[in-house]
Amino acid sequence: MLDVTALGELLIDFTWDRADGEGYPTMTAHPGGAPGNLLSALAAYGKSTAFLGKVGADAFGDMLVSTLSQAGIDTRGICRDARAFTTLAFVTLDSRGERSFSFARKPGADTRLSFEELDLDLIGRAKIFHFGTLSLTDEPARTATRQAVAYAKSRGKLLSCDPNLRLPLWDDPDRARQEILWAVAQADVVKISDEEVRFLWDCGPEEGACRLHALGASLAMVTLGPEGAYMATPQAQCRIPGIRVCPVDTTGAGDIFGGSALSRLLELGKPLGALYEQDLRWIGTFAVTAASLSTERPGGISSVPPREAVLSRMGK
Repeated sequence: MLDVTALGELLIDFTWDRADGEGYPTMTAHPGGAPGNLLSALAAYGKSTAFLGKVGADAFGDMLVSTLSQAGIDTRGICRDARAFTTLAFVTLDSRGERSFSFARKPGADTRLSFEELDLDLIGRAKIFHFGTLSLTDEPARTATRQAVAYAKSRGKLLSCDPNLRLPLWDDPDRARQEILWAVAQADVVKISDEEVRFLWDCGPEEGACRLHALGASLAMVTLGPEGAYMATPQAQCRIPGIRVCPVDTTGAGDIFGGSALSRLLELGKPLGALYEQDLRWIGTFAVTAASLSTERPGGISSVPPREAVLSRMGK
């Protein structure tokens, strides 16, 4: 039995490292992609995971598969495409470590995944099926994602979704909004940022969580950047304060929050309808701490902090 199977994009994040004497950037390659970051956190915290996706038949694809395998993630569901390159993201950072993205994905191998290529056994064996919305930007990956979600629902799986909005990858904002609303309406658990809540509904985290509940989500987790997170079920709500860190790169922090939260949810073993404030605080405090500590190291997958470091910081 698997704890979590995720479907979506794998890519290389090229992060600004330093500028040379003429001001041109030197960039460092970090394996990433939101679902991979999320699974890496889950694996680091003792959960069994598997990935469904596609990379290019190239050196970066090799790097991604090797990195996930080393992290303890089952990679048998990752396909190779000799006709498309592994997607690349170029991440520039401001003085606070906040990111701007440019993508080489026209097309990227991840967008060429078809439903027929999916190892459905990896969904059938999982307790939770997780997906994002970057696999909804292009065909055939959009149809593959929609059919995988339907398959997971038909098998009674708990569905988790992270919108992970990246507007440069969409043809237009209205299409992005339409697809994201479809995605969150399928999920039992939604991890969403405050920026994404404003994009969808132009409201704050509390109203955003209520809107997610109205769409069918039982657990809404709204990340608030350095301010922490807002956790809500229809029967209980709480805010988790942020912790003081010295961020160098926020890439993957939201994904690590999501994976950390799912790891605690699995450990708790309660139905979503039985989660109350103390449960939300237990889940959210660990997730906020792990995500915050991850910003003190560059990259996504490579920045997941050890469980002992998270618990030690929580103890302080």
